[in-house]
Amino acid sequence: MINDYLMKSLIHEKFLNKLLITTMMLLSLRGISQQVVTIENRAIQLSIDRQGNLVSLKNLQTGFNYASGKPLWRLYFDNKEQKGNEVIAKGNTPEIIKNGTEISISYQSLVIGGEKLNISLFLKVVLEGDKFRFFSKLTNKELHTIVRELQYPLVGDCNLPADHKLLTTTLGGQLFPHPKKEILAVGNNPPYMGPGQLFRQKDIMYPRVVAANCFAFTGETQGLYFGSHDTSFQNTWHGLRLYPNENGDFDELEAGMYKYPNCLAGESWTCDANVIAPYMGNWHQSSKIYRSWANTWWRHESPPLWVQNMKSWQRIILRHQYGETFFKYEDLGNHIKQVGESVKAEAVFPFGWWNAGMDNGYPDSYFKTDPKQGGDAGWKKAVADFQKDGGKVLMYFNGKLIDKESAYYQNGEGKEVSYKNNTGTEYNEAYLFKANETFTGSLNSRSFVLADASHPKWQKMLLKMADRAIDFGANSVFYDQLGYVYADMNWDLTKEFPIPDRCVILDRANALKMIHQYIKAKDDNLALGTEGITDVTAQYVDYVHNLPGAATKNGFIEWMRYTFPEIIISDREIYDDTDIERRVNQTVLRGLRNDIDIYRCRDIIDKTPHYQQYLRKINQLKEKYSALLLRGVYRDCEKFTNENLKIEAKCFTNGSQLAVVLSQSVQGTAGTLISVPGYTFKESAGVGDIKVKNSAKDKQSVQLGKNGLAVLIYEQ
Repeated sequence: MINDYLMKSLIHEKFLNKLLITTMMLLSLRGISQQVVTIENRAIQLSIDRQGNLVSLKNLQTGFNYASGKPLWRLYFDNKEQKGNEVIAKGNTPEIIKNGTEISISYQSLVIGGEKLNISLFLKVVLEGDKFRFFSKLTNKELHTIVRELQYPLVGDCNLPADHKLLTTTLGGQLFPHPKKEILAVGNNPPYMGPGQLFRQKDIMYPRVVAANCFAFTGETQGLYFGSHDTSFQNTWHGLRLYPNENGDFDELEAGMYKYPNCLAGESWTCDANVIAPYMGNWHQSSKIYRSWANTWWRHESPPLWVQNMKSWQRIILRHQYGETFFKYEDLGNHIKQVGESVKAEAVFPFGWWNAGMDNGYPDSYFKTDPKQGGDAGWKKAVADFQKDGGKVLMYFNGKLIDKESAYYQNGEGKEVSYKNNTGTEYNEAYLFKANETFTGSLNSRSFVLADASHPKWQKMLLKMADRAIDFGANSVFYDQLGYVYADMNWDLTKEFPIPDRCVILDRANALKMIHQYIKAKDDNLALGTEGITDVTAQYVDYVHNLPGAATKNGFIEWMRYTFPEIIISDREIYDDTDIERRVNQTVLRGLRNDIDIYRCRDIIDKTPHYQQYLRKINQLKEKYSALLLRGVYRDCEKFTNENLKIEAKCFTNGSQLAVVLSQSVQGTAGTLISVPGYTFKESAGVGDIKVKNSAKDKQSVQLGKNGLAVLIYEQ
């Protein structure tokens, strides 16, 4: 009996212990679940732990988690003793509240080095359909400080699938197959200028030659999009860093968006622009996300028909900075026109038509033509002579440079309208152009200050330039350097700390909008052009002269062409007679206009006979299919299938018609099959060694010799 009682007691105690352990485990698991807050829908998920770390950024359709449990933010402030004081999330305890599809993260004050800062930070993450929006508000009550920078949101130790590439929008698009290798390759460049012992960084800031305010890690079937959907178009850093792992190797990728509040004591600052989206699909989806937002503000008008049909232009310098004359006024309507006609390039883009020469004496020099060549009357006649039989003249002005030796600077408005830096002195740029000797191109430069496009007096000067072009009878007025931004901006020195203008690109966009309205009111067939691609400026011009570098190894202008197919963009890479077929074919594939720039505008295309012969053939093809290759919508590789991806193929649509353009520059001969569902094949043409014939199952068989280019036309 006693043994039975003891046995029952032991069994009961064992059961109770097991029950207690199970209960404790359940309570523990419940506690863990309460330590993480999650917002999600059927496609995407984001989770944050009680320390404010990002533990999940997941594509639920694939199950891939890009996050690794790292902090969401980092903050920097200046005081009277030091610039760039860093405040990190670790050591700061937030209050976290979930409300439906929102997570709020609040810091009533911040701590740095064990000391309290009277700066509060409120963050909120909101699930919005296919993306997460990141809201931030900071209030600075810390005397004699300014919060310069907020890095948020951050995805630290970012996990990437093996096929993900880094897609940036620099120069309209760049694609890097190995993101970490690309960032690591930057190294300490420039040497000793940054904290290379802490991280390695790829420097990208919108809008400094960065066309759109987004970047992505993109694979064949999924990707991760970072964007700042910000209608103030303020400077935004695209954060791409490598931090050292536990072994000291720079291998931990961190990606995010950085803003510049410049929030003084007694002020608050808010931002709700930054978004992250794990998405399904290839890189096209990143484009669609950005364009969907851009449609809320994009206001682009159709260019004149002659601009849409413009295949190429000749870019020339009549007289250079140091006085050398390459072409005379009389050449414009004679030899230059004849050579342009030989390649079916009806437009000319003359620089240095003023007496002082290229990049010299601005803006005074635009109002002084060469008296030895007949002055204004002589130049006006040259323009009219070129325009016979449909020629078009694009007349050049610089939209921002003021020569420090000009009367406009020394005795006029130049000092008043120029940008002032953080010390109150002027920004300066120097341009050195090489002559035959070495002295001119290494020492004897012209110096310029930079005009503020928002200043009413400079805007008045920009309109005077437009009137000058109109008086000469030009078909277009072109403003160099207004379509993008480098580091130039105005600083406000009236506060305790100097404050930069963070929205220079919007100032330039508004100036271009003003000019566009002004010239269209005079003649709707006049065109406006500028240099450099930035989304907000490009909407107000009829064509864009691209910056050099877009066709480098990692160039991916496809992103901008696909996202904003309305923008007419030139190439800017061919200066001589080498590698002609491949490079010209690339412009056809991407729907770019040819910038015929021989020896940096010092000669014309008859001095590069191979280029001349080949471009004529290409432009004949463009002319034959102008409705598609020039006026069509660039669709990249959508709407058709290409069974051999070693052959590059792109697509254009216009109404019920579709064109597939194919080329290859790798093999002696290569073939593929093209299928366009919903369309009927009509005809084909091309340049070089090509063969096209119908194959089984409504497919077209295409054979291409090296550098052959084929155009296949389809009807819906």
